[in-house]
Amino acid sequence: MRETIETLEPSMIREVANAGLGRDDVLAFWFGESDEVTPEVVRNAAIASLQRGETFYSHNLGLPALREAVARYTSALHPAVDAGRIAITSGGVSALMLAVQTLVDAGDEVVVVTPVWPNLVAQPVILGARVRTLPLTAAGGQWGLDLDALCQAVTAKTRLLILNAPNNPTGWTLTRAEQQRILDHCRSTGTWILADEVYERLYYEPTENRCAPSFLDIANADDRLVVAHSFSKSFLMTGWRLGWLVLPPALVDGIAKVIEFNTSCASVFTQRAGLAALEHSAEITPRVVAHLQTCRDTLVPLLAQVPGVKVAAARGGMYAFFQIEGVTDSLALAKRLVAEAGLGLAPGNAFGAEAQGWLRWCFASQDPARLVEGVRRLRTWLEANPVR
Repeated sequence: MRETIETLEPSMIREVANAGLGRDDVLAFWFGESDEVTPEVVRNAAIASLQRGETFYSHNLGLPALREAVARYTSALHPAVDAGRIAITSGGVSALMLAVQTLVDAGDEVVVVTPVWPNLVAQPVILGARVRTLPLTAAGGQWGLDLDALCQAVTAKTRLLILNAPNNPTGWTLTRAEQQRILDHCRSTGTWILADEVYERLYYEPTENRCAPSFLDIANADDRLVVAHSFSKSFLMTGWRLGWLVLPPALVDGIAKVIEFNTSCASVFTQRAGLAALEHSAEITPRVVAHLQTCRDTLVPLLAQVPGVKVAAARGGMYAFFQIEGVTDSLALAKRLVAEAGLGLAPGNAFGAEAQGWLRWCFASQDPARLVEGVRRLRTWLEANPVR
């Protein structure tokens, strides 16, 4: 085994979940997915595809019909994107890994803004890159980016900057002005940007296009920018493993080669499901977002009333990220909450050392009453086990 793999940190989220999986008495909020099943119209499209016998390979870059549908969907939210710039991938995770594989050589410098979903740090590490993390700063439960610090960290030696906004786990979201400054700076240093924008539709601020600010709104087609997306969150399709990349034209052929050597292509019946999801996006996604906002607005005020808790309502995403005063080991606390309170949360330090003492709560619950009961369990446990 390669030393890099041997020393790779396992997922702390999985470590906590494994301690509680199979227990009916645990309220699980550890994974980043809704407990609501994929809409029936999407499931039926996959079933129909299988019944037609569509069990063969597709083009490396995906079915032309799906690439065109993704381009139309993207162009309705942002400046027009040609279908030739779209690559369909076997999940958002795969989309991100394909981009890193295409852009990063062993020894290259990669800067990642954290706290962040741990895969985004691990992927360049697996490829032998030198990864530097730039932490967001927290105040009163809210996280923000020091743009001056980012511009100092990203230099002409930096091959790739990885950003996830809206952010998992913090809910932090880039403003248009921040994106413009980052793009201008990376143009000056020759640095590629990999923007993980899978949560762009899960955005709760009033905007004309009902999505978070995107680098696609301000970038040119030939900028050194790759934007990753997924069907998982906005369409309730986590288990389907279907995503896409928006690429500069010069990168498309290279991505196609890397897809061939990873997965060959996404399964056709899954792509048919994705096509149905996009065809019905005007029905599916606004309902999902409205429900998630209800869940957020149910959970966050209740958490804020728990003594010792600092939390702010996320502008985007599907998580409440909160700090408990006095906590010095998030992983240990998360394990105790599973074992002793029947409450499954993700430890903050899974997302970066700067998030030690924090916990992530996925509020994507079909029944908001589960969130209310979860807070009751947390409060009861903290009262019996005061943190010092």
